[in-house]
Amino acid sequence: MLVDGKFYTIFSLLFGVGFALILSRHPVSLFVRRMAILTVIGACHLMFIWSGDILLLYAIGGLLLPLCLRLNDKQLLMLAACLILIPVGLDALTEYAGFDFAGPFYNLWWTEASRQGITEENFATWLRDADSYPQMFAFLLQGACERIWEFVSGHRLPKVVGLFIIGYLIGKHQLYAKLDEYHSLLRRLCWYALSWGLPASALYAWSATEGHPWGLTIHSLLYTVSVIPLAFGYIALFCLLYMRCPTNKVFSWLAAPGRMALSNYLSQSLIGVLLFYGLGFGLGCSMGLIYIELTALVVFVVQIVVSGWWLQWFNFGPLEWIWRMLTYGSYFKICKK
Repeated sequence: MLVDGKFYTIFSLLFGVGFALILSRHPVSLFVRRMAILTVIGACHLMFIWSGDILLLYAIGGLLLPLCLRLNDKQLLMLAACLILIPVGLDALTEYAGFDFAGPFYNLWWTEASRQGITEENFATWLRDADSYPQMFAFLLQGACERIWEFVSGHRLPKVVGLFIIGYLIGKHQLYAKLDEYHSLLRRLCWYALSWGLPASALYAWSATEGHPWGLTIHSLLYTVSVIPLAFGYIALFCLLYMRCPTNKVFSWLAAPGRMALSNYLSQSLIGVLLFYGLGFGLGCSMGLIYIELTALVVFVVQIVVSGWWLQWFNFGPLEWIWRMLTYGSYFKICKK
């Protein structure tokens, strides 16, 4: 209710802000090259480490952003709204007209799973029991097909690109640097977004746990009108807290892992392999949800500490450094001294 979809929404907005920052200083060709490199990173992550990768989707969506640059702000906002609402229309076509957009990808997924010997019976425990990388890779092969099916069935691409565009407009007008000017607006946004988003998210969570009792279209609409408003409420609340206590050390602590987002994201996958897969400690399927959440919290706290220490000595995170050099085609000094 409080988390599902909200933080990928926030990250998508931040991605769009980054797009605007890059374009303010560099040609579009550099951004395209940056996204092409991210596509390779995401594909490798998906195929060789974790089937839940999001980088590939973001890279593909990012490659579409330059197509929108000729539009004015009003047209961009209208396009963003249409893209965010497209999934509702597609789900309506599925529910009422029988269009099965994701069916071929579902069949591809289970065809590959069967080829690897993965069934509904051993699906949940395969990675826990896998004690060699070839066994893990067999799961990742079908997992890549599953991930594509998830993207198509969830209509992720239009939603993500729509949020990218909103983030781009925020970055284009540097609204993040003018918080004091929008203090009253942020307060109203926070109040209205949380007042609407929290009960709407509760209703969406109920619909999800009860198997969509009002149908797929209404469930999809509930997602749209709950997740995005609540995410904006979180953003407004965070901005207000920052304006109230700008020197609070919590913000500097959180800034460090943010500067190393790619390194931390991929390292989380490796930590997950170590903890939950048979290649490591094999804790998958043996931990309750509370313990998993606590584990995630501990990992993030450790990453905050490590990121802060790393950036005392280095200018970039390790993967950010490599990504930056590949993007610009030149060497950057990583050590501060």
